[in-house]
Amino acid sequence: MINVERIKAMSQNHPMLDELDYKILIELVKDGRASFRKIAEKIGVSVSTIISRVEALKKDGVIKGYTAIIDPSKIGYNLSAVIHIRIRHGKLIEVQKTIAAHSSVFGVYDVTGESDSIILARFRNREELSKFIKTLLSNEYVERTITYIVLDTIKEEWKPVQLLETLIQEIRR
Repeated sequence: MINVERIKAMSQNHPMLDELDYKILIELVKDGRASFRKIAEKIGVSVSTIISRVEALKKDGVIKGYTAIIDPSKIGYNLSAVIHIRIRHGKLIEVQKTIAAHSSVFGVYDVTGESDSIILARFRNREELSKFIKTLLSNEYVERTITYIVLDTIKEEWKPVQLLETLIQEIRR
């Protein structure tokens, strides 16, 4: 049976997910290596249903991929920085793309407020951070930077299990 609402939502670049989709996502967030059989047993549907739903979630771009989560400090990247950048001359996108290509950068955000962009990056030491900032400032379109060194990380993960469970509750209302 064709789900017309789902097709409309996908055409607007916003897939419409149902309770089963959210339950599958919760299980994958909890364990990205879980077999389709294990997920099917836990949720109470057939393996083929899980396979087809996961394929649809991938196709719709909801599931972007699977990866190992590595502790940066265990591989020598002990210094995290949050860098606010002011960019001039309408070159925001170009500058952001250049910054995003740097191997130490793991987040580039276009924001409102005093800064035009916020960068999240990790470095092995202060010298690497200093070199990165100086490279940024050598870009003719970077007006200024404000750098914050992270002293302690309280939370750094996005495992939206609670968020997905909230969405299931909203569907049920």
